[in-house]
Amino acid sequence: MNRKKQGPVARGQGPVKAFDSTLDPRPRTLDPESASPDPGPRTLDPLKILMLAPTPYFSDRGCHVRIFEEAQALMQQGHQVRIVTYHLGRDLPPVPVDRTVMVPWYRKQGAGPSWHKPYLDLLLIGKALTVARSFRPHLIHAHLHEGALVGWVLKQLLRVPLLFDYQGSLSGESLNHGFFKNGLLLHRLFCAIERTINHLPDRIISSSTPGQQELIEQWGIEATKVSALPDGVDTGIFCPFPKEAAHHCLIKYLAPCPLTLDPASPVPVIIYLGLLNRYQGIDLLLEAARELVRRGCSFHLLLMGFPDEAYRSKAAEMGLSGQVSFTGRIDYADAPLLLCAGDIAVSPKISSTEANGKLLNYMACGLPVVCFETPVNRELLGNDGIYATFGDAVHLADRLAAALSEQEGLHLRGERLRQRAVQHHDWHSRAAQLEELYSKMLLPPFP
Repeated sequence: MNRKKQGPVARGQGPVKAFDSTLDPRPRTLDPESASPDPGPRTLDPLKILMLAPTPYFSDRGCHVRIFEEAQALMQQGHQVRIVTYHLGRDLPPVPVDRTVMVPWYRKQGAGPSWHKPYLDLLLIGKALTVARSFRPHLIHAHLHEGALVGWVLKQLLRVPLLFDYQGSLSGESLNHGFFKNGLLLHRLFCAIERTINHLPDRIISSSTPGQQELIEQWGIEATKVSALPDGVDTGIFCPFPKEAAHHCLIKYLAPCPLTLDPASPVPVIIYLGLLNRYQGIDLLLEAARELVRRGCSFHLLLMGFPDEAYRSKAAEMGLSGQVSFTGRIDYADAPLLLCAGDIAVSPKISSTEANGKLLNYMACGLPVVCFETPVNRELLGNDGIYATFGDAVHLADRLAAALSEQEGLHLRGERLRQRAVQHHDWHSRAAQLEELYSKMLLPPFP
């Protein structure tokens, strides 16, 4: 992946240095109807927020996008944020990042559990404590379960409130990634650890309403302690761009670029952005693509993300080399442009409660979306999503085929999804919700 430095991202600007601006004829200020809603006057004094990210941040994937965009939105509200994270990854201005000491043998940047995490989290405690002594935070905002555990240790030492940013079940994710099998001793141990961690913070925010319900009903968390704060999107950065500009950016990743991806080509492009693994439904997506080929549908599937080597081989074995292209890992700064190379976006993620933030990026770019029917997906897309039966590759192909056949209706659906993103899912309004929660946590007496 081209790892260029990204400068500070200002509200209402396009992706920084992502493409030749002469290809984009639009003015850089958005019209009032499509601009991000104004967050309104601030009522909370500027805070110092210590964010814990027990992950190789930033590695161009969904969890990290939430961390970055959340921190950036808070900084735009006038707060100071510092992210403490592992040694791996890259810094993304304008958010300050502090990293643990280098561990040269640990290079895993993909999602999923690892037996290296315990000692990495001990290093994270030490680094976070060092940063906290000079930064003197008003509160700790911890991402993921390991972050909540590290945050609880710091809370005891610093005597400040702890917020847990819950993005899904620890044991459930480990199970889905094949780390252990359901019902085994290790699974039960992880469940016990997860239950303990869930009860440590002062407050919890969940990245979806189904996740909030899961915490209450499955893990026994008091309803008053949990709030839903779904993923957001910066609708001034993720917005529709001309296909010519998208293609200009795409050729950096595809050489040669297939003729079916040319802006003048009549072949519709189905696009996916995110990690490539079984948990994200990529195996099912390739099965659906093969079914579309069998039916004689005209399309090109563009898969943007990593790790891609195994899926390149699998696509070739399935006879899909002419219909499927892979970009490999892409730079987050290029994502808004690259998404606009597509006509239809797809997300076959096979989780019923975990957040699915890529849908918001699709929506903000004005793309119609095909995905599985889950409470999380419907919460974001509403009635304008195109839903397939959960986990069913054939029905996914049915819905994709139906979408491919109604181009004009798709355009209108994409426009409605763009407006839904602007009105209901902009990060500036999410930051205001966070401020309200922070103010409650800081009210005396300290919980």
